[in-house]
Amino acid sequence: MTLEKNILKNSKNVHFIGIGGIGISAIARMFIFEGKKVSGSDMSDSENISELRKSGANISIGHDEKNISKDIDLVIYTIAITEENPEYKKAKKLGIKMLTYPQALHEISKDKFTIAVSGTHGKTTTTAMIAKIMMDAGLDPTVIVGSMLKDTKTNFIAGKSKYLVVESCEYRKSFLNIEPTIAIVTNIDNDHLDFYKDIADIQFAFTEFINKVPKNGYLVYNKKDKIVEPTTRDTIGRVVDSNDFYDKDLVLKVPGIHNKKNASMALAVAHILGIDKHKAIKSIEEFSGTWRRFEYKGNTKDGVIVYDDYGHHPTEIKATLLGAREFFGNKKITVAFQPHLFSRTKLLLNDFAVAFKDADRVLLAPIYPAREVFDSTISSEILSKKIKNTKAISFNSFEEIEKYVRENLKKDEVFITIGAGDIYKIGEKLVFGI
Repeated sequence: MTLEKNILKNSKNVHFIGIGGIGISAIARMFIFEGKKVSGSDMSDSENISELRKSGANISIGHDEKNISKDIDLVIYTIAITEENPEYKKAKKLGIKMLTYPQALHEISKDKFTIAVSGTHGKTTTTAMIAKIMMDAGLDPTVIVGSMLKDTKTNFIAGKSKYLVVESCEYRKSFLNIEPTIAIVTNIDNDHLDFYKDIADIQFAFTEFINKVPKNGYLVYNKKDKIVEPTTRDTIGRVVDSNDFYDKDLVLKVPGIHNKKNASMALAVAHILGIDKHKAIKSIEEFSGTWRRFEYKGNTKDGVIVYDDYGHHPTEIKATLLGAREFFGNKKITVAFQPHLFSRTKLLLNDFAVAFKDADRVLLAPIYPAREVFDSTISSEILSKKIKNTKAISFNSFEEIEKYVRENLKKDEVFITIGAGDIYKIGEKLVFGI
């Protein structure tokens, strides 16, 4: 696809299809900051959309061709939509310029010193850690991250320097649109198997991403990672081993060994950028996390401690609960888990079955389908029967889970909502009554 030079700069009236998405909304915020007229649509309302409206975006709930007018210069759309989307079809008919979210990221990153954080797990936290270190060091980066930063309450930071720090997702090879000067690979795992065939297919995509690093660029990864290592063999960039920056005694506000590994990646980037080691460590130790990454929500009126986490893959759930067990010691931990996608639940069923070993009890909500159609061959009830060494119960609704928590959890017990859907609403209802 040949794009007009400065297509983003020259567009004054931009419409976003799927504007509530955590990545695409960051670009919408960037355009609002630049003074562009921003409109958009999404299938459901959310806190993210509410904040965008406050910033000046005109957002409709539901996709409708009426949302597309002739005065729109550019349409940016999430790769989750199909060509049958009425707004997509109308924009095509009117001849409006169109970009996918990854293509828009390409336009943003191509003229920047881009620090691209990839990996199946940990990329959001690692991106946020790098952003904090750089901001504290006065490097003034532009930041696009897949969650809300707690310190700034946004997923976009408008920097004025040459630096761009961006979370780079492997889904449908989106990250191949980014031009990294520094590429970080946190890890590689079986995920997005509705698109990739197997782990080898995923590794091949990461190889393509890594090979985009220029000769004067850098690749940061854990050299002891046997799944990542084969993907790096043809890189022409300079390699930095994150193991050289790992400190098991590092004191973080976010618990878990996985976060110490994330910190090692961030400290490796700080080293490349010439940031003082002690200042970088101080920034990391002050890092308070991001929205929906082991986020403390509050206590219920009965004294139950409520947390929330975005984890939706067995490896992420294991890491979160291991960190929670380390953090809470012998306190009783109850998890409410909302499986994300029928395909992921089905393909990774046996991995999910052993992922909750550090919880005392698992309450399963119905599967969140997202972009998928209903599949009767998999369900939360099937998963509940597979889960090992932990009491697991499946429920038909959030209301049933909320009722169970109110009736069965006691003061100083821990309740964690986990999942990529809207499971966090249970915790918010219990804590805030909303």
